[in-house]
Amino acid sequence: MEPLFDFLGSYWWLAFPLSGVFAAWGSSWSKASERRHQRKLELYRLQHQGLAVEQAHSGEIQALLTAHDAVNKRWLEYELDAAKLIDYPMMTDVREPLTVAFLRSKREADALRPMDENELSRDRLAEYRNAVNNFDVAFRVAESEAHRLKDTAFSGPERQRLTTARKLVTVAVDEAATPAERQTAYKRARRELDGLIVLPDATIASLEEKVARMLGAGPSKAQA
Repeated sequence: MEPLFDFLGSYWWLAFPLSGVFAAWGSSWSKASERRHQRKLELYRLQHQGLAVEQAHSGEIQALLTAHDAVNKRWLEYELDAAKLIDYPMMTDVREPLTVAFLRSKREADALRPMDENELSRDRLAEYRNAVNNFDVAFRVAESEAHRLKDTAFSGPERQRLTTARKLVTVAVDEAATPAERQTAYKRARRELDGLIVLPDATIASLEEKVARMLGAGPSKAQA
């Protein structure tokens, strides 16, 4: 140990430059640690930011699917109810531009509806969003106009036929009516509507199913 103490005693002045070296090394190590810490924080933020974006993306898709379903449900209230279509015939009149616009926007929204939300890109999501919005607006406009016009586009005799058909449809699905009355009412309603309103296939199928259920028979026995 004595030689070491002799050395330190003779070269004590080296402590000053070496302290500077050690201080610089310590500062460099501290800055490097801080940079590593900042990089970890940045990576953490990016990972969680990506997760937040993904969750927002998924949330918007779910909101659009819900909105899409809501408009489809409102349309089904007409498509599956012959009496309601008789009350508001414009909803199935393809001669009406507003009806055509609504049906076209429905087809576009249905075509863009994602089968798997995880495969929906941002561009595709924007297309779907616009399609759903257009569908909603077009349906609201067509429905509002249909309720405003009702049967005013028809002549007096035609309106009378619509009124008769409406009553007959009510009888056709009335549990209080006899099977013969329901069957007759269904056939007469179809004849009254012939040339006035073109009922969608889904409307006819729904009506025939109700009549057949009332008669306790298969749909084929409810055919006109």
